[in-house]
Amino acid sequence: MNLNQLLTFFAPKNANFQVLFSKSSANLVEAAKTLRELFHTDVASVRHDLINRIEALEHKGDNITHEIFKELSSNFITPFDREDIHYLASSLDDVVDYIHTSAQRLELMKITTISAPMKELADILVASAFEIDKAMGMLKNVHSDGVKQLLVNIQSLENQADAVFDHAIAELYANETDAIVLMKYQQVIDHLETATDKCEDVANVIETIMIKNS
Repeated sequence: MNLNQLLTFFAPKNANFQVLFSKSSANLVEAAKTLRELFHTDVASVRHDLINRIEALEHKGDNITHEIFKELSSNFITPFDREDIHYLASSLDDVVDYIHTSAQRLELMKITTISAPMKELADILVASAFEIDKAMGMLKNVHSDGVKQLLVNIQSLENQADAVFDHAIAELYANETDAIVLMKYQQVIDHLETATDKCEDVANVIETIMIKNS
């Protein structure tokens, strides 16, 4: 290995990671928006197309995550801890995975009437995805007040999702007499709420990066 190759190997490629994380968060936004559209339509054919689109976005997200891992393995110096880069990439991917499973459950359970809590949780997911996307665009300035506020916003949205979830489950058990219907709705609501939890996980990783690099 000559000197130029050696310097290239040891040089940090911050821009590469920034681009890949931005791609990942943009894909998350697209998946969340598609899920919201899915939960706000009653047309079966449109739902089917939207579920297929979410599946394609989930595969795209997996590919971006693999790109990040490949970049991680080929760089000696990284913009922040290798472990945190891995956690951040995995956390972003987890959100899209749960968006995908939420859509799958809707189809597998053959749910035709979307409940208000499902729509609310889908709306919260979109709002959370946008906040995450903004944060990914500010990784170079991870200590800025703007990033801190975005993390607070994500936490607040997750708290809203918890409240919607708790109320929805209480209503289901109080009013639904068909055990099978109850189980179907609970599964979808569970996955939607978990997706919002995964958004909070992304915020927690960013907060860890902030603390480690303070």
